[in-house]
Amino acid sequence: MTTSLQLFAAGSLKRAFIPLCQQFSAETGIPVEVSFGSAGLLRERIEAGASCHLFASANTAHPQVLLQRGQALSVQSFAFNRLNLTARKTPETEHDDWLSLLANPALRLGTSTPGCDPSGDYTWQLFERLEQRLPGIGLKQRAIKLVGGRDTLTVPEGQIASAWLIRNNYTDLFIGYAHYAQALDNSDDLRMLNIPDADNPRCEYQLALLSKAAETLAAYIVAKEGQRFLAQAGFLPLDGK
Repeated sequence: MTTSLQLFAAGSLKRAFIPLCQQFSAETGIPVEVSFGSAGLLRERIEAGASCHLFASANTAHPQVLLQRGQALSVQSFAFNRLNLTARKTPETEHDDWLSLLANPALRLGTSTPGCDPSGDYTWQLFERLEQRLPGIGLKQRAIKLVGGRDTLTVPEGQIASAWLIRNNYTDLFIGYAHYAQALDNSDDLRMLNIPDADNPRCEYQLALLSKAAETLAAYIVAKEGQRFLAQAGFLPLDGK
């Protein structure tokens, strides 16, 4: 019997990696068991000794730490992403741009959790850029860390965090990954707003190979077929464009 590969993957990869791993297993006969979660918390599990052959992080920092500590054999980038803003659609704000919405103190601003989840780290980078240009905007002070942490909300299976949080009245705005926009574009109650490249952090996803057993899977992810699944889920290709 073929031993299963243990893959730890950032939660934002779920829509790409579920079909990707199914196809990989169908082609190779190698089963893959995927554990999704916040990349920072997954890294902590690896450091504590959890069985994992391949780690797919939503940033480069966590794989690099594992490499420096001798727990990873190699690292390589495999996809890129951006942030966007999801907002509740209301008559009062339907004509406001992304920055006007963020700057509106009457609107609750939800985020993921920095330190635990790269989405939160990227969001804090965005806030720092905006606060340099607009002193006093106070985004970090207003931000509500709703997901991605140790004791934050759990988004139900199959739901997109931004939509679920807004529709359940936990927040009015949410900053998250832009690849989810394609699944929400036709929503009557939500607006998806692009954040310009000049302000938008470059979200680089990286693999950490923890066992030679997962070399075939890692190669599949960065090859044409794996990249096709990532593109279909809305991720940017390896050139980041």
